[in-house]
Amino acid sequence: MRIYSGLGLIWIAILATAFVAAQDKSDAAAIRTLETKWADAYRQHNIDILSTLLADDFVITIEDGSLYSKAGYITHSADSSVRVQVAELSDLKVRLHGDTAIVTGAYHEKGESNGRPYEYHDRLTDVWMKIAGKWQVIASQYSTPLKQ
Repeated sequence: MRIYSGLGLIWIAILATAFVAAQDKSDAAAIRTLETKWADAYRQHNIDILSTLLADDFVITIEDGSLYSKAGYITHSADSSVRVQVAELSDLKVRLHGDTAIVTGAYHEKGESNGRPYEYHDRLTDVWMKIAGKWQVIASQYSTPLKQ
């Protein structure tokens, strides 16, 4: 009887592990989709979408070391003197830890600010958290890699 109980516990453990792995893949795919949605909303100055993606206590550190809260970032994103033509993500890696996801990757932005062209090639780290069943970004860090 103990052998059958032990085998049953092993099967339960295997099934639970498979379920968690499937859930992690699903959440990782959802986070990648949300990252793209965020970049598109930023490029299009879509404040409504940005408002839903960013947690109320969101904070971002940009390339020059400046910090923005959710309100500050949304104000910055709505600036009509900036025309973002390209906002591309690449090399995204999602690491899940329960209801928290850490994303690292590369970001390329190109556009015009006050009539002058600009272009960034950044590395990013974003932290997402599942809040009330919905993924929202709580912190973000963008930096410009040193040229070698």
